Amino acid sequence: MVINGEEFELKELKFMDFLNEKGYKIEFIALELNGEIISRDKFENLILKENDKAEIVTFVGGG
Repeated sequence: MVINGEEFELKELKFMDFLNEKGYKIEFIALELNGEIISRDKFENLILKENDKAEIVTFVGGG
């Protein structure tokens, strides 16, 4: 699987485990998975599979 351009050699991965490990805060991200935007209410049960391509976008406040 590829997440933000980085390749991972895993068969599957719980998305929330990945977020927690990397220190992402769910309220400040958006997820594109295989070309589709995934709503936050699906994050808890989402499992990334071997051939998935994910992009995690973080939002930063500022002025």
